[in-house]
Amino acid sequence: MRLLLLLRHAVTEHTGARLSGWMPGLHLSEEGRRQADGLAERLGPVPLDAVYASPLERCQETAAAVAEAKGLKLQTLEGVIEVGYGDWTGRTLKELAREPLWKVVQATPSAARFPDGESIFEMQARSVQAVERLREAHPKQTVAVCSHADVIKALSCHYLGMHLDLLQRVVVSPASVTAIAFGPVPYLVRLNDTGGNADLAPPKRARRRKRGEAAGAQP
Repeated sequence: MRLLLLLRHAVTEHTGARLSGWMPGLHLSEEGRRQADGLAERLGPVPLDAVYASPLERCQETAAAVAEAKGLKLQTLEGVIEVGYGDWTGRTLKELAREPLWKVVQATPSAARFPDGESIFEMQARSVQAVERLREAHPKQTVAVCSHADVIKALSCHYLGMHLDLLQRVVVSPASVTAIAFGPVPYLVRLNDTGGNADLAPPKRARRRKRGEAAGAQP
């Protein structure tokens, strides 16, 4: 493989509020569909040889917009499915932030295992294995893979030689592009490219504390 484009799926009604995990039947929102179309447009000048996606609907729908624009058949890559969050699936991030495991996930993710689910380390191992198989199947080609934030962050850590405990220092936004090229060593070409600068603006403030202090950031 010459170039790997890691695409995060566009937004759903759960994005930023709940941990969706492997929940079935979760589709892109109206805004998400616009984001997917915008992603396909942004990738217009980029020649692609193949498009793959996690089996979950939000990735399939995002990648379908890209594949259709390129006249390519969308293929499913099981190994880049979302982390198996187990009993955390479907719960709100605000609620999960009060769990003791939350601090482990944030500070030392390599040690985190989700209740009745998988560990972040296991997710990284199977996603890297899936990408390595793609590299063998697509020599000297450019391949797009649509996946999930934590998976893309874990893959980025691996190919940049970063310890998995640095996972939370990487940001991957909805409908973003992270590009890794392969030469004698892998090297980063793009990280969290959203096609604009909106992600650099301060978040909208839902309310203010007493004395005019800004509301605290939600997890």
